[in-house]
Amino acid sequence: KTIEILQAVLATEIVCVLRYTQHAVVATGLASEGVKAEFAQHAKEEQGHVMQVAERINQLGGAPDFSPDTLTARSASEYQTGDGLVAMIRENLIAERIAVEHYRELIRYFADHDPTTRVMIEGILAVEEEHASDMLDLLTSHGGGGKA
Repeated sequence: KTIEILQAVLATEIVCVLRYTQHAVVATGLASEGVKAEFAQHAKEEQGHVMQVAERINQLGGAPDFSPDTLTARSASEYQTGDGLVAMIRENLIAERIAVEHYRELIRYFADHDPTTRVMIEGILAVEEEHASDMLDLLTSHGGGGKA
């Protein structure tokens, strides 16, 4: 069951890498350079999560599933590509909020019966909360109203 859950976490993180990378490349406009850099940094941090989760699956005797065929079906968040900077920021904020809620549930699930996995998810959650905060700040500063 733990490996199955972590396969979904792995898929979620891979989808986040792909979305942030795509947004870092296609974001345009006068104010886009700082946002592009933020997207690229988040993609790099999400890639680190991918490696952590894949290693944990391996430690537990499973084989990390990187198959693109089933990636979005296993992911807690969707892969969306927005038109325009504010739409991209909003999509990333929504995805981060979904991940935060999902990971909070997983921390409760793993509680004391798998402290190693719980601690790993807690570390990932802290970064995801920071990403959500960053996206909210960007949304507010780029005229998105701060609502997702």
